[in-house]
Amino acid sequence: MGLLAGIRSPEDVRRLTTAETTALAAEIRRFLVQEVSRTGGHLGPNLGVVELTIALHRVFASPRDTIVFDTGHQSYVHKLLTGRQDFSALRKRGGLSGYPSRAESEHDVVENSHASTALSWADGVAKANHVKGETDRTAVAVIGDGALTGGMAWEALNNIAASDRRLVIVVNDNGRSYSPTIGGLANHLHTLRTTRGYEQFLEWGKRALHRTGAPGRFAYDWLHGLKKGLKDVVAPQGMFEDLGIKYVGPVDGHDVVAMEHALRRAKAYGAPVIVHAITEKGRGYTPAEQDVADRFHAVGQIHPETGLPVAPSRFGWTSVFADEIVAIGRRRPDVVAVTAAMLHPVGLAPFAAEFPDRTFDVGIAEQHAATSAAGMAFGGLHPVVAVYATFLNRAFDQVLMDVALHKAGVTFVLDRAGVTGDDGASHNGMWDMAMLRIVPGLRLAAPRDEPTLRAALRQAVDVDDAPTVVRYPKGALVDPVPAVEELDGVDVVARHAATGDVAAGAGRRVLVVGVGSLAGTALATGEALAAHGLEVTVAAPTWVLPVPEALVKLSGEHDLVVTLEDGVVDGGVGAMLAQRAGEQGIVTPHVHVGLPVGFLDHASRDQVLAAQRMTAADATRDALTALALL
Repeated sequence: MGLLAGIRSPEDVRRLTTAETTALAAEIRRFLVQEVSRTGGHLGPNLGVVELTIALHRVFASPRDTIVFDTGHQSYVHKLLTGRQDFSALRKRGGLSGYPSRAESEHDVVENSHASTALSWADGVAKANHVKGETDRTAVAVIGDGALTGGMAWEALNNIAASDRRLVIVVNDNGRSYSPTIGGLANHLHTLRTTRGYEQFLEWGKRALHRTGAPGRFAYDWLHGLKKGLKDVVAPQGMFEDLGIKYVGPVDGHDVVAMEHALRRAKAYGAPVIVHAITEKGRGYTPAEQDVADRFHAVGQIHPETGLPVAPSRFGWTSVFADEIVAIGRRRPDVVAVTAAMLHPVGLAPFAAEFPDRTFDVGIAEQHAATSAAGMAFGGLHPVVAVYATFLNRAFDQVLMDVALHKAGVTFVLDRAGVTGDDGASHNGMWDMAMLRIVPGLRLAAPRDEPTLRAALRQAVDVDDAPTVVRYPKGALVDPVPAVEELDGVDVVARHAATGDVAAGAGRRVLVVGVGSLAGTALATGEALAAHGLEVTVAAPTWVLPVPEALVKLSGEHDLVVTLEDGVVDGGVGAMLAQRAGEQGIVTPHVHVGLPVGFLDHASRDQVLAAQRMTAADATRDALTALALL
């Protein structure tokens, strides 16, 4: 039995000796590598915060002291130290979430895995403690240097600096988020990281004075002057202290004793303090330590000895975008790429390698990315802003008021659109179509395969007077779904004569519309309905917003319309199609298959679709019910 097996709560962590904390840290690293290699998950971030998290739970009494993890992908160690050690179904249905989860533990606070929010949460908790007179409680925010690039973090810092509430901010500085941290803040933190000789230099001065026997007052004045002169040269923490926030550090985040000492000082201060911890992402796991592309930030199943994937990934949607945007860039010198700290995950690394002066990583700042893109469009460029679909939610106002209002030619490419599944509620890219449908002039494409994705990208960058959006799902590509007919921009991918009991179908016709990744489900639904004696047309339009007029017309030529979409069904493409048809006096009934307005628990994509009744069998049953054939 190791030490980890005896940890059921933070109280157990506080009872350990210093030597035992070192042994526990090593045991936790072995556990993470073995378990996460089997399930997949965020490996690198957690290997980097082992000692830091141990120190947090030795100094602060969670849950009375509230610990908030920004983004939350570094919370596996926290889970282990709060009694959750069954990682066998991590990020799978019924197992532990890959992020903090209130349903799992009273020690978890913030479930939203969107970055740069922890300081605002902790500020709010500290305010609540103050108002209730609970002055012995401390709010703690653990935020990475990457998340500090987000504007919301600086809004919070501005407010925190003006307070005297008990709040400790731990900056977990490893120089990376998904990619190396960029910008002025990154440069400042780098200076702090590389000038850690400040305290050692002062200690050398003290020893030198002691050896020379200098008089006490002279020694005091000499050291005071030395410290003042070196402060902004050797340890330029002034950016934080000038805000009015006490700064402690830099501290070796892999030294439990040093971290405990710094955190106890911060806790005792009784007002906002920043503790700057230097850590190494992937610490203690050689494949992660030697990786420069940050492949171990999040992994699938890997061989723990080598870090290599158990099953090589199939060529995916992101790879197609990566290839096509480079081809577009070669033809179009005005096309530039913008991303928010996700150069590699969204597939822009090849574009950046070929066109470094035309690639802009703005850090975790989606709002800035959108409005900066509007400015670039005004200046004669065509920006392509590539982000995960769920993160565009954060920049809706900028898309609406800075891009669309000004008729700016900006293309937004939304990776991981629709159901992503295992990362849970905040990562499903399910909101974009229902949200963006109300943006005047915006055009949105949901390609169904590689050829339509490439075509949609080329068409999107040709639009210079309005925002365009191209969305695609996470994962491997499907086989191409060719059109059998094209009707004014709408692809018909199948037409089925009735093949079953024709009398049962009574010659009725059904239009099945598959949006994006659900085109394959639409095809299977069409075949099943034909087997019930119905004539079926299956359409898979690439451009779905605004709703194509040809699709509205087609709906009027059928007795039932079934729309399948990988997004929120209320206000989605199907709802918009029904609305447009109704405005033209078309009374064809509609069946909408899609996601509910709600937050979905983590599970595989297929499990989520089945649970939400979005399979071909479900769509077929709903259509037959609507036609009174069941």
